Amino acid sequence: MGMKLISWNVNGIRAVLQKGFLEFLDLHQPDMLLLQEVKASRDQVEVAFEESGWEVFWNPAMKKGYSGVATLSKVPVLSSRLGIGWPEHDQEGRVLTTEHETFFVVNVYTPNSQNELRRLPYRMEWNAAFLSYVKELEETKPVIFAGDLNVAHREIDLARPKQNRKSAGFSDEERAGFDDILAAGFVDTFRHFYPDEPDHYSWWSYRGGARGKNIGWRIDYFCVSSGLLPRVSSAAILPEVLGSDHCPVMIELS
Repeated sequence: MGMKLISWNVNGIRAVLQKGFLEFLDLHQPDMLLLQEVKASRDQVEVAFEESGWEVFWNPAMKKGYSGVATLSKVPVLSSRLGIGWPEHDQEGRVLTTEHETFFVVNVYTPNSQNELRRLPYRMEWNAAFLSYVKELEETKPVIFAGDLNVAHREIDLARPKQNRKSAGFSDEERAGFDDILAAGFVDTFRHFYPDEPDHYSWWSYRGGARGKNIGWRIDYFCVSSGLLPRVSSAAILPEVLGSDHCPVMIELS
């Protein structure tokens, strides 16, 4: 039986609910949905997802209206965990793990290095801690992790690489952090299927009509343990889905 997993940085769940979110769910019928930047706690969202058969897991940030991730699953969940077990990294609602029969799914919203890379040192600490966390999970069963990783890995992954060499999300340090993920045995599923295909992006600035001109960045990913790769039958980006400055990304498992 096939399984469809979708990840989407919604840039505010309450905002996207006003912009066709439920219609999107009806159309695409995912078995699991990983949301980042929900910017709300569960009790601030009035939709009764559970009535449609979803198990709902929520990890809001301590700070109101900021960050936060949520996972909706129709795949049976054996256990769930908030954060990565490092108090200094677990205040911002960035990671939510669900355990399933044959794998873990980790929903992640990676910290942005911010203007002038002022948060880059923290980002480097975060990268190491997160990679260590998913490798530890992998000792038990394979891992799928997905979300807004806030990095365009290669020049092909953003429209204007030369202008952005020292920008947050395309610094040498952040790109090397993604190299570390691949070296640790995880696979970038989209690039597995489309190794050299340009012009595929998942985030566009709201400025200057960037989305209409497709001047974007690919910073949203599905990465899987290499042992799971044979089960990944497809990977896709859904740029036609509006409602956020990001669009959803998707994989299907056989």
